[in-house]
Amino acid sequence: MNTPTPPDGPPVLRVAGRPVGRYRTRPELPARLSPRPYLHPVTTLAGTAVTESGPADHPHHLGVGVAVPDVEGHNFWGGRTFVRDQGPTELANHGVQRHSAFGPAGPGGFTEELRWVAAGGELLRERRTVAATGLTDDAWALDFTFALTNTTPKPLSLGSPATNGRPGAAYGGFFWRARRESGAPRVLTADAEGEEAVHGARADWLALSGEDWTLVFAGATERTRRDPWFVRTGAYPGVGSSLAHTERLAVGPGETVVRRIVTVVADGTLGRGEAAALVRRVVSP
Repeated sequence: MNTPTPPDGPPVLRVAGRPVGRYRTRPELPARLSPRPYLHPVTTLAGTAVTESGPADHPHHLGVGVAVPDVEGHNFWGGRTFVRDQGPTELANHGVQRHSAFGPAGPGGFTEELRWVAAGGELLRERRTVAATGLTDDAWALDFTFALTNTTPKPLSLGSPATNGRPGAAYGGFFWRARRESGAPRVLTADAEGEEAVHGARADWLALSGEDWTLVFAGATERTRRDPWFVRTGAYPGVGSSLAHTERLAVGPGETVVRRIVTVVADGTLGRGEAAALVRRVVSP
């Protein structure tokens, strides 16, 4: 159902011949936005855009990708840094994710090598795997895996505003900035609904629905390593996984942190039963 990733130029994800996502490898961005590769636009099979990049409310939100606000004090998220007992602060501490190379392309996707570099040099290397798979006439799945390896001789730790003193702000990891519409999107899990109820939950899946689209996120790493969900619908529409929810995540020299998120991208608004059924097709129990 999928076409292979083109070997030359930025990859375009396709399902049944239709482009559904464009990958931006070397975006020209100011340092304070923490430049990094990302997917945008991502669309449903009918062509409805379900991502935003550089919106006025948060210019450092870049479609679909990986961003961490605190890697041993370096900001790989963009924007201001939350400083304990001080609050959001403008600091010259932004890092950059540099594309190194693409690996062999698989059906409907690609692998990529990246370097996470700050002022003092390289901190992490990442191997990223991205693939698109068709599910139905109205839905497809984005399979996104990232593996972060500490390349320094010392332990590193990953943090978030929450671990630095801002309750409820445990963003950092996989992040999807969704499309803003006139009203806030609906968000639900198998047994809860609404931002307050699902934010921070370790649910098997989480669905975000707009006017004529639905995104269903499933944490597909081992259950013992499944991260809580970071959810925003009121201030802006966005969903991510929290690598550092209540405590900093330690990564020893040479150690690797792996996370996988599979997102169903569907036309229309899905109910709980429909969302769960699609997740079962793409994530093994």
